[in-house]
Amino acid sequence: MKTVYSQSAPGFAIGLVTDARLHEYVRLRFTPSISFATRRINYTLATARGDSVKKFQKTVESVFLIFPLEMKVQSKRLGNFSAYVIGGGGYALDLAARKKAAGVSSGGANQLDENVKLTRDDIFYSAGAGTDFYLQYFKLGLELKLLIGTKNLLKPENSIFVNSLDKIRSRMVVFTITFEG
Repeated sequence: MKTVYSQSAPGFAIGLVTDARLHEYVRLRFTPSISFATRRINYTLATARGDSVKKFQKTVESVFLIFPLEMKVQSKRLGNFSAYVIGGGGYALDLAARKKAAGVSSGGANQLDENVKLTRDDIFYSAGAGTDFYLQYFKLGLELKLLIGTKNLLKPENSIFVNSLDKIRSRMVVFTITFEG
């Protein structure tokens, strides 16, 4: 194994917003969502003498149910605008992990055809910032948030692609558009 690196890829999510007002400027938010994402892991394999190099890209597709519980601290409303910071944590469930885990690893000559398999559950921390625009009929929110997983998601197997990795952790940059009535 010469090099291993991950390549970022876009995803898509849709969800609901549940908001409880704790104080004038502090809210507790629960925003469950379903997210469709792809991870790409790029490998460069070389012979022991270095005379031949092959490149492989392994794709790991995921469908997440994400259950974040976060605190939103917002500024005083200035006209039709307010800014806020948000942080918390949550649980993510990869629905596609069960399907991926059903494949049997042979560890033999055809292991170059096998994909990397991940575990199903993850716990994450989240932090971000955003703005709310108060329009005539609804509130439009724009938010940028970072989700950082705490668990090693790599499922151990006897494969050249899995053995070359120490761990896989989730890191997502999430841009969210919310519509609240």
